[in-house]
Amino acid sequence: MAKILVIDDETSIRRTLKEILEYEKFDVELAEDGFEGLERAVESDFDVILCDIKMPKMDGIEVLEKLQEKTPDSTVVMISGHGTIDAAVDCIKKGAFDFISKPLDLNRLMITIRNALDKKQLVTEAKVLKKKVSKKYEMIGESAGIQDICKMIERVAPTDARIFITGESGTGKELVARHIHELSKRAKNPFIEVNCAAIPSELIESELFGHEKGSFTSAIKQKIGNFELANGGTLFLDEIGDMSLAAQAKVLRTLQENKITRVGGEKEIEVDVRVIAATNKDIKKEIENNNFRDDLYHRLSVILMHVPSLNEREDDIPLLANHFLEGICREQGMPAKEFSDDAHAEMKKITWTGNIRELRNVVERLAILCDKTITAEDVINFAKPLQAGKK
Repeated sequence: MAKILVIDDETSIRRTLKEILEYEKFDVELAEDGFEGLERAVESDFDVILCDIKMPKMDGIEVLEKLQEKTPDSTVVMISGHGTIDAAVDCIKKGAFDFISKPLDLNRLMITIRNALDKKQLVTEAKVLKKKVSKKYEMIGESAGIQDICKMIERVAPTDARIFITGESGTGKELVARHIHELSKRAKNPFIEVNCAAIPSELIESELFGHEKGSFTSAIKQKIGNFELANGGTLFLDEIGDMSLAAQAKVLRTLQENKITRVGGEKEIEVDVRVIAATNKDIKKEIENNNFRDDLYHRLSVILMHVPSLNEREDDIPLLANHFLEGICREQGMPAKEFSDDAHAEMKKITWTGNIRELRNVVERLAILCDKTITAEDVINFAKPLQAGKK
């Protein structure tokens, strides 16, 4: 049952609204002035707050402003017997969901409340989804290597410095990039990921910079590139070591001038993008072999970060395995399962060539094939039987 708080100094209005809303199956609480209303709103979570503007002691605008400070997720509908367009606009600017004039039109009131409840539900769902996404990209580990990475992230995230991340495939370079973005001042803006290895060399420029209609045979309409999509946010160039030299030259120009030109276009477009690059290659060797531009590397590598392999942080394997197992059981609707101590010990003996990505796949396999307690024998049989027992 949705909870509604009515703040109004007129007893007749409060009583009438209570009767109407309770008839509509809402749980209704009343407050006779702004001070009482604010106190109730802070103490309890209301789905909708109806607040009069003209009240003694504390008027509705002040109540609205304080609610924005103390309970910013409150959905507030302002009501007033002196309704003007200017008053309505002022209330909306200050964060009100809607403005209704007295005498109240009951149909309008009920529609507004239903819309406000829909908005409240959307906000709640968005928070839950964001929490799930954050949990998905949570960094797990207590080893010295991963703690050093976390400290570095906290230090560099608030800046706009470009970052170059190295590490083996599957170590979590994307995870590091996402954490940097989430802790940065750009967190509310887009995080755009480009896997340079997965895009054919003839299409990489179109993906990064976009193209104009008719610029090449298959360009049947205009395309916005990833630099534009990431404007104001972060662009993560994963596996940048696989990018063509021609595209590298254009990226270098963009980093120098903060401008892009779409393929087939002439207009320069200004972009404000923080670039984070990553590769699993030995970039120094790539430069020596003329596969990667030295000047681009120096533009990108203001901050250098190396993500350790899973074999370099084997003490984190039990923590990661438990984390993955809990999440997989929940996602798959399975009963909770656990690893025995000897299973953890056996997993630490494995050489993880695919790093954390491989570990998660193995944990999912064990969760599906094994009983409630996953043992060392299960790990030997189902994880990597050809390598189990090796250090």
